[in-house]
Amino acid sequence: MNTAGHPEPPAGPGLELTPFRGLRYDPDRVGGLAAVTSPPYDVVVRPDGLHHLQDADPHNIVRLILPQAASPAARNEQAAKTLRHWLSEGILRADPEPALYVYEQRSDDGMLQRGVIGALRLSDPSEGVVLPHEDVMPHVVADRAALMRATSANLEPLLLTYRGDGTETDTSAVIDRAAALPPLFATTTEDGYRHRLWSLTDPADVAHVRSDLAPRQALIADGHHRWATYLRLRDEHPSPSPWDHGLVLLVDTARYPLRVRAIHRLLHGLAPADALAALDGHFRVRRLEVPLAEALDHLADAADKGNAYLLAGDGGFHLVDRPDPALLDRTVPADRPAAWRTLDATVLHATLLAHIWRIPEDDPARIAYIHDTAATVRKAERDGGTAVLMHPVREDVVRDLARQGVTMPRKSTSFGPKPASGLVLRVLDV
Repeated sequence: MNTAGHPEPPAGPGLELTPFRGLRYDPDRVGGLAAVTSPPYDVVVRPDGLHHLQDADPHNIVRLILPQAASPAARNEQAAKTLRHWLSEGILRADPEPALYVYEQRSDDGMLQRGVIGALRLSDPSEGVVLPHEDVMPHVVADRAALMRATSANLEPLLLTYRGDGTETDTSAVIDRAAALPPLFATTTEDGYRHRLWSLTDPADVAHVRSDLAPRQALIADGHHRWATYLRLRDEHPSPSPWDHGLVLLVDTARYPLRVRAIHRLLHGLAPADALAALDGHFRVRRLEVPLAEALDHLADAADKGNAYLLAGDGGFHLVDRPDPALLDRTVPADRPAAWRTLDATVLHATLLAHIWRIPEDDPARIAYIHDTAATVRKAERDGGTAVLMHPVREDVVRDLARQGVTMPRKSTSFGPKPASGLVLRVLDV
């Protein structure tokens, strides 16, 4: 077992990354590359962020990854028609030859992340090649599968991490050489991130990357539902087929450590006053008359000592901590490692949602999962619901549980920075 917290490499084949003919926007046919990109589908704050992206450019990728229509079937058919139209009009063009793609993200605070995008051979969890660390919601997998079937495309890459050797012979050496050359494009999105993309088509470079990755395994940092979707669709099609592979971005976190942020909950139909009243006698609750940033500092301090949450929605913040140990003993399953039983997300789902508030975790009409902290608070205040703000899980905890084959509660973590959607797509019949 290695010191990075990942399990030993699989005995059989590891990561098998294959070049593909990337589908990219023609910059001369759109208002600007930044205007046609989007965060991943599950990060877009709906409806405000969705409308903002749709208005940014008529060809924004959000029209493919989050199509809008009266029914799920109509939405998926609309996405398929839109994709076909953009292809026929030359809005999206396939690159002339298969390639792996080097992708770079930079921010003004000094963050630099580079990785390689390709079509990854899909593997079952039992193979130990790609390790999930979170549970998934079946209805989301079904929704993504229907969209991918309709479009016959991987519209946005998953984010996977692996641990390189830090030597001049690993994939990072090829990435750095590519990054010294002029990129296919460079753009800055409105969040301040600067994006650059290069193609790797030289057979020696491609062989180098494939050879270096072959014995390795990866952790799913972002995209558990899309990975589960890939596996479902692979099983629907006789092999060999293009569905045997899925679009991914692989980042060496020994070289480029990711940031881990929390994913918050918005509870529809539960007023903050009712949520707080139900906690009486079970948790300590303190009202904080401070701004959001300071309230999050209080949450961080409390989370260092045990389970803690911030509740919002009534114009203020309420620090919820110190759960009754007897309550946890009754409600948290005892058949998992201690690191899992003490996760904030575990206690939230097993104790607060299931036992105290009686809210099903997989009912989108009752609960939404939102990455943006301020947006969660705003939506709770506007809609009369309760925002539950979380503190992020440490990355070493995530890796250790994945190594043990233990999945965390759904939407427990948000690794980033996430790849922008719309920079390179994979169409399965190209």
